[in-house]
Amino acid sequence: MATARTSRVAANTAASRFSPQDTKRILDLAKGTKSIELKLSVPLPEQRATIASIGLDPVEAQPRQVYFFDTPDLVLNRAGLIVRARRFQGGRADTVIKLRPVDPATVDAESKRSDSFKIELDIMPSGFVCSASYKGNATGAEVLDVSAGTMPLRSLFSKEQRAFYDAHAPAGIKMNSLLTLGPTFLLRAKHQPKEFGRGITIEMWLYPDGSRILEISTKCLPTETFQAGAEFKGYLADRGITVGPSQETKTKAAMEFFRARLGAGQAASKPARKSAKTPTAGSPRRSAAKPQTAEGDTAA
Repeated sequence: MATARTSRVAANTAASRFSPQDTKRILDLAKGTKSIELKLSVPLPEQRATIASIGLDPVEAQPRQVYFFDTPDLVLNRAGLIVRARRFQGGRADTVIKLRPVDPATVDAESKRSDSFKIELDIMPSGFVCSASYKGNATGAEVLDVSAGTMPLRSLFSKEQRAFYDAHAPAGIKMNSLLTLGPTFLLRAKHQPKEFGRGITIEMWLYPDGSRILEISTKCLPTETFQAGAEFKGYLADRGITVGPSQETKTKAAMEFFRARLGAGQAASKPARKSAKTPTAGSPRRSAAKPQTAEGDTAA
């Protein structure tokens, strides 16, 4: 149960980061979501000390590869539409079509009933955004085939995901015409600190030019938004981790990096539109993902 002091801290934390109008907007958006993710990125000079202060064992981290798909000038990204695939160990992969920002009040009831559909509110020190996404499953081999241009991108996604893309993509931008931006390699670990009542997730994104982004996040229920934010900030402060106003997002950094490579003629990625391999009648269809809990993955 929150004490009066905790409530005051939460209110003060919200006020120090967001205007009264922003705070009201966050509360309104939270009513239409099932999960809130509080996240921040750590400046490069502080990353090593941050990992040590949290007490994370580096061997807990799991490797992943992330692929984004967009036009050479990132038309989808500018329209708020993210098309992504991730490869995991063991030959597994997942896919997502994400739209942001969205107002949960305007999302149709049919989408909300789907087990593979999710509305989530992300809050960072520099701002907040509400997103809606359809998630699906694939295999790592299929993602590699798409990135190599030997399998059409559209076949990687479920029927629901394709319909969501078609409804929100800018006119004339066909999914199979998109370029592969990636892969970006990352290490991801979940950690349960003894001094903090919630689990945290740490992701280290490693870009081909040697740069990297370290992100720390935690999740909470919509009714706990500002209290959890105050507790999270306090936990980080106790470990000497400063929550700075300048925050760089993983997705934006990855897409801008590969766009620059395309502009310089250095990208090895191929258009994901070649259809040399057409799925046969016996090929498995993309399956929808299972519903996610508050501890599940977040679409980047």
